[in-house]
Amino acid sequence: MKKEEKIRVGISIGDLNGIGSEVVLKTFEDSRMLDFCTPVIFASVKILSFLKKHYKIKSNLHGIDKTSQILDGKINVLNVWKEPVDINFGKEDSKIGGYAIKSLKAATQALKNDEINILITAPINKRSIQSDEFAFPGHTDYLDQELEGNSLMFMITDNLKVGLLTDHVAVKDIANTITPELIEEKVNTIYNSLKQDFGVSKPKIAVLGINPHSGDNGVIGKEDEEILKPTIKKINESGKLVYGPYAADSFFGSNTYKAFDAIVASYHDQGLIPFKTLSFGKGVNYTAGLAKVRTSPDHGTAFEIAGKNQADSSSFKEAVFSALKIFKNRNQYAEITKNPLKKQPRKPQKK
Repeated sequence: MKKEEKIRVGISIGDLNGIGSEVVLKTFEDSRMLDFCTPVIFASVKILSFLKKHYKIKSNLHGIDKTSQILDGKINVLNVWKEPVDINFGKEDSKIGGYAIKSLKAATQALKNDEINILITAPINKRSIQSDEFAFPGHTDYLDQELEGNSLMFMITDNLKVGLLTDHVAVKDIANTITPELIEEKVNTIYNSLKQDFGVSKPKIAVLGINPHSGDNGVIGKEDEEILKPTIKKINESGKLVYGPYAADSFFGSNTYKAFDAIVASYHDQGLIPFKTLSFGKGVNYTAGLAKVRTSPDHGTAFEIAGKNQADSSSFKEAVFSALKIFKNRNQYAEITKNPLKKQPRKPQKK
């Protein structure tokens, strides 16, 4: 990408019966956003024009049928479909879920083709997206298949970053899912992400225990003693600053988290409950470990307020800014890590 070109932000529209389209349109209603990037929404200009009127948003949409028609300074809407769509705000609908997946697949393909630079995904409903053609729990698992790398759910703000060893795994299966190999893979992904995506030269990482009180020396489960502790020790021996396991119940309330660049939670709610409590509305869900940059807001479809013009676009806007910053950091890191010292031909010595 040339320096003078604006970063192209691809946006999958998510569940049209939820608040996704509302927060997307509200984000780019502020024309100053177009100074930072060029948005490309993968949906239908007809349906977004209808929604724009519904939410009394005045910004203009630029409908296109192929990426070669993208214009800087415009809110581009690439028509993934053109037929009418029946929207019923707040309702779970497999047909609407199908349109969410059409949008996601088209945006992902454009990302793979370098027609867009980064991807922001609006919220989906995990039940309505299920079909014979799409059998993934959510965005992350699909993108892990489509893009190079090993995905990791990384919840981020400027001051707090929480990664997960396991994400959408039933509580009864967590202990059996966590292995030394998984811990090393996820910690290394977070370590590398902190360096290349966030500019942290020597990351310091905390790992939370699997069991209450990190197992109390094996009294409350043996996983912390037998799996976490020896694996953390092994990672430390490789030169990485990784500490733990820490008892999760007091880790955030005592402000211990502030001493670390990132925290690794053993399972979904152990990490996301404190993260959302501390940063709800400002947090961003970042998929670390992939060859491309993808973020999303830290909330779901919010069916209960869908269509009521009550949704707050703050988290979606943060998702855009975070993706832009990560994209730029990655490019800078790639430049820095290139070997600039090419062998030069020796000059003849003077006699």
